[in-house]
Amino acid sequence: MPAELMVLTILKALVELAGLFLLGQGMLYLLAGEKREGNYFYQLLKMLTRPVIRAARFITPKFVIDRHIPYVTALILFWLWLLLIMMMAQVCRSTGADCRALKEGSASLERAAPRSTNHVLRV
Repeated sequence: MPAELMVLTILKALVELAGLFLLGQGMLYLLAGEKREGNYFYQLLKMLTRPVIRAARFITPKFVIDRHIPYVTALILFWLWLLLIMMMAQVCRSTGADCRALKEGSASLERAAPRSTNHVLRV
């Protein structure tokens, strides 16, 4: 695997991780209600997403209110994720590297996951 592709893969994984942390924080925001500030896991996710949210606040204009910054952060992470995927495809095409392992890695995860089937409970 070329070094450029390795760096892009690591960056994509970090963006995915930040997005999942942000999603988890949002879910706990909804589930914990007003007691979320006392929730240990909410505080942990808040600490983990703080650098990404601060970066989004830094690059957004001042007229965007602070309440909307997590949504802006999620959009930025999504577009960054798409950009990294396109860059990975470009590196695969330009270097002639065998990138089937990247595609098969996600496919093998899908094969390993249990498939849900329609089971009928018979009494």
